[in-house]
Amino acid sequence: MVFAAVTFVLVVGIVVGAYWAFVVRPEQAAESALRKRMGTAFSSGKNLYVGVQQEVARLSSVPVFNRLLASRSAISAPIDHLVAQSGVKTTVGTVVLASATFSLLGLLVGTYSTGLVALGALLAVLMGAIPTVFLQWKRSQRMRRFEELFPEALTLMTRAMRAGHTFIAALGMVAEELPEPIAGEFKLLHDRQNFGFPLAEALRDFGQRIPVLPARFFVTAVLTQRETGGNLSEVLDNLVSVIRDRFMVMGQVQTKSAHGRLNGLD
Repeated sequence: MVFAAVTFVLVVGIVVGAYWAFVVRPEQAAESALRKRMGTAFSSGKNLYVGVQQEVARLSSVPVFNRLLASRSAISAPIDHLVAQSGVKTTVGTVVLASATFSLLGLLVGTYSTGLVALGALLAVLMGAIPTVFLQWKRSQRMRRFEELFPEALTLMTRAMRAGHTFIAALGMVAEELPEPIAGEFKLLHDRQNFGFPLAEALRDFGQRIPVLPARFFVTAVLTQRETGGNLSEVLDNLVSVIRDRFMVMGQVQTKSAHGRLNGLD
């Protein structure tokens, strides 16, 4: 029993130490270098922007692991999308290695504590899912917060445009005035347009990153207005009314359903 406990502690120490040495430390160094580069050289134009975007999009700071993940896009692409939507500052490589580490720990704990490999394998599967479940929870929290702040963002944009600002300038004002996650998403949309991305493409990417219905309404409304013409501030005003009415109806439905459940308990 003592030998098993010592072996377990040694294996855990080796796994955690290797994870820190080969994943956490290199990625911290890469992030620090990227922040310096972005802070000093963003004024040199579109080519630099594209290069920075490619560097940010790396799946891992470990070159061999990065190439391996890039060649397995069927696995890495969904994880990369989930990381982007969750707002967690990490990479696909970190998520994959964290899942592998948790799985190994689950296998060791389950096997050594019960003596049954089957239970160890089951615990390995459950613990291996922890990073993904955490990212899904963070995504849900972030999207809910975005949806709450979105009407305020559209209201600020309509006021800015009525005051004489352009649509792009209004995006920048939202990025500066409102908190996260609205600020970060609108800043990315604003910066992409400034660095030469077609507005339609930038808006569609925005709609894909933010899988909530109001954001897709916004993308559709702006793209339609650009094709057909009209007063964009009035279009966004109407959209704000629709979104707020939708929230009100959803609140009424939740209240009535909660009341029904309480009556059912009685």
